[in-house]
Amino acid sequence: MQVNNHEASLPKDQLKRSLAKTISWRTVGTFDTILISFLLTGRLAIAFSIGAIELVTKMFLYFFHERAWNNIKWGK
Repeated sequence: MQVNNHEASLPKDQLKRSLAKTISWRTVGTFDTILISFLLTGRLAIAFSIGAIELVTKMFLYFFHERAWNNIKWGK
């Protein structure tokens, strides 16, 4: 099997970069979730509770999703 030199030379995101992207994206996503939750419920306490749960669970999901995609050569 021949390896494409271009694909072999593409850098992977470092762990720190994946962590920074995870945190920045979750910040944006959590504010969105809090806003939508508040608009639907009219209750700020519930909106922040939903946002807090979503922040933690989706941060872990995104991080592992990002790291998995970092190992996929398709589209690079």
